[in-house]
Amino acid sequence: MIRLLASILFVLLIGLPSVASPADHVIRVTTPMPPPTWAVLERELLRANAAACREYFEKYFDERGFMLCVERWGGDDGPDDAIECLLDWPILHALGASDDILQLYKKAWEGHLRQFTLARTTDVPFARDGMYYKEFPVMFDWLHNGEGLVVFNLQGLSDPQDARFQQRVRRYAGFYMNEDPDAPNYDAQHKIIRSLFNGSRGPLLRKATGLDWAGDPIEIGNRFRLGHGERSYEEMVAHFKDYNDIIGDHPQNLSATTLALNAYMLSHEAKYKQWLLEYVDAWRDRMRQNGGIIPTNVGLDGQIGSAVGGKWYGGVYGWGFSVVVPQTGKLAHRNTSYLGVTGFGNAYLLTGDDKYLDPWRKMIDLVNAQGKMIDGKMMYPHMHGDQGWYDFTPQKYDQGAFDLWYWSMSDADRQRVPETGWLSYLAGKNPRFPEDSLRQDFATIRNKVIAIRADTTTPDTRLADDPLHLNPATVQNLNHLLFGGIQPGRRGTVLHCRVRYFDPDKRRAGLPDDVGALVESLTADTTVLSLVNVSQVEPRTIIVQAGGYGEHQFSSLSLNDGPVTPLDGSTLTIRLEPGCGTRLKLGTKRYANQPTLAMPWNLQLASPNN
Repeated sequence: MIRLLASILFVLLIGLPSVASPADHVIRVTTPMPPPTWAVLERELLRANAAACREYFEKYFDERGFMLCVERWGGDDGPDDAIECLLDWPILHALGASDDILQLYKKAWEGHLRQFTLARTTDVPFARDGMYYKEFPVMFDWLHNGEGLVVFNLQGLSDPQDARFQQRVRRYAGFYMNEDPDAPNYDAQHKIIRSLFNGSRGPLLRKATGLDWAGDPIEIGNRFRLGHGERSYEEMVAHFKDYNDIIGDHPQNLSATTLALNAYMLSHEAKYKQWLLEYVDAWRDRMRQNGGIIPTNVGLDGQIGSAVGGKWYGGVYGWGFSVVVPQTGKLAHRNTSYLGVTGFGNAYLLTGDDKYLDPWRKMIDLVNAQGKMIDGKMMYPHMHGDQGWYDFTPQKYDQGAFDLWYWSMSDADRQRVPETGWLSYLAGKNPRFPEDSLRQDFATIRNKVIAIRADTTTPDTRLADDPLHLNPATVQNLNHLLFGGIQPGRRGTVLHCRVRYFDPDKRRAGLPDDVGALVESLTADTTVLSLVNVSQVEPRTIIVQAGGYGEHQFSSLSLNDGPVTPLDGSTLTIRLEPGCGTRLKLGTKRYANQPTLAMPWNLQLASPNN
């Protein structure tokens, strides 16, 4: 009977056009499914997250959306930390948490922009007229710029129609496309971003100082606890005393491509895609010129290492950037070239072309090929300086390996990735992972709330990064299990996921009320997904989208292991009758469409990848 019903329903789907309104063809699911434990845990975890986030916001933000803290510029604590305190809130809402989460993080973003435009430095020269200018950091590195965009760069998941968001998306991208004379960050001739420090007031084209990084003098004493363990302002400056060589391009700057990506997904104006690919292609070429390793300095003349004495590994946050920690005297290795993988992933999202993954996988293999036996153990390098490769550890160099596997779904790329509970589950080896991981998340939220309530800091004894570790939004496992996605983390990137959900009745992103979803398996061309309506009295309608931004395409569908029917669309609309559920096996053509921020009911035709 089930197979017969499925066959009848499949007839409705034959010939479904790729841009049809999701409401045109609805799959009706009438198979009873007792609420699985994982689905009940998901629904309650969304509620618990939202309740904890409301309490967090009430304590650390005011009615304007300003963070209640001492406003400072700097790499230790600065504007980026204030908004980074809402890390993962956009994903939480996009998963299906209540709409007030969207309203709260938007309120905080508006307040943040106003607060740090008004906040000024006294001694740091480039922020004396405001730490933000034109609603963007005046100039800083993309380790920090990216952290300051963890909310904004994901707002398009839930609210791409917001007029201020749309204006900012274009303005921010324009800072890196020479569209603003105040921000000459990009050299189109040499295809470089001209400094590690860049932003709405352009690049800093001199050596940076400890003051530029540490910010204005501040009383420490018994007033603040600094995140890096410094005991005085003098130690804060000393922390950054060697952070000088910032002139020229660095792989960190590839994170700026996320601005162009969002602008393209919003507007589909070709200029944004063209700039993004031009810039990433330039870095691909530099890797080829440098023997397969991404260089960490490209001088103003476009030559590798020319701003740091010809050393491809030189510069702040370079392959050879090891500095002494002032309060301990120990050496710290701070190579952030791995942030460059963001740009390659953005290019892959737009093209599905393996040429944007192959250089990175080859680099990982080249670095690990330098491994050697030390004291009877195989050790692998993570740094390179005047003396050659160094910082050998038992762990292989694997920066970006997880991203590469997720994007490619290649067995060869999977071999570079350490085992995790989620990957083991996807391979069918850890069936308890959904329930166990979700239960652990409840404990995480509970402990965060206890710590929030125990926090005795006051606004005048609190730095912007103090509440970071108390942010209760706990979404990684929900993202893995509901979306089949990977965490953007603190890099300010977009969301890479296999499926996403929308509520067509409420016209919002996220699971409809009472619906649970579980991605059970991911392969290069198949997505296996279970959906269930835990309400026993109300039907629920859900739109399933292929990819976070419609970049994938559904090619076939089988319900409950029934007959396979061809599909050709990026969305499916499913009506789950009360207490009913189903298991969908979806043939999936990955990266078949140009990504878009448009909601399914506003979906416009976008040219497929060629």
